[in-house]
Amino acid sequence: MTPRFDAVGLVVSDMAASLAFYRRLGLDIPADADTAPHAEAVLPGGLRLLFDTEETIRSFDPGWTRPTGGERMGPAFRCDSPAEVDAIHDEFVAAGYRSHLGPWDAVWGQRYAVVLDPDGLGISLFANAA
Repeated sequence: MTPRFDAVGLVVSDMAASLAFYRRLGLDIPADADTAPHAEAVLPGGLRLLFDTEETIRSFDPGWTRPTGGERMGPAFRCDSPAEVDAIHDEFVAAGYRSHLGPWDAVWGQRYAVVLDPDGLGISLFANAA
């Protein structure tokens, strides 16, 4: 048997705040998950995004500590158009989320922006240039 890439897990400090952020990106996450220690969203194509509270992680890994330093990974969401990148970025900023990089035309041919989720993880928004 060969292992299959199936999910990406995020450790969150505030489940409800994190799920609200990712719902705003269009993920289908049940409302009752806001108070759960673990939640999942199935993405198009079957890949899953998993959310676990810090307390959940510590329940099986008592020595776990929140990572510090540079970001090593971050989810990226494809938008339908460059205008949608701008609109979604602006919507998140207006809703009180922080922008890490405002929309720009990247040299690799995409419109690109980065907003920060409630735990400071950079979430890329991108679309192919028109």
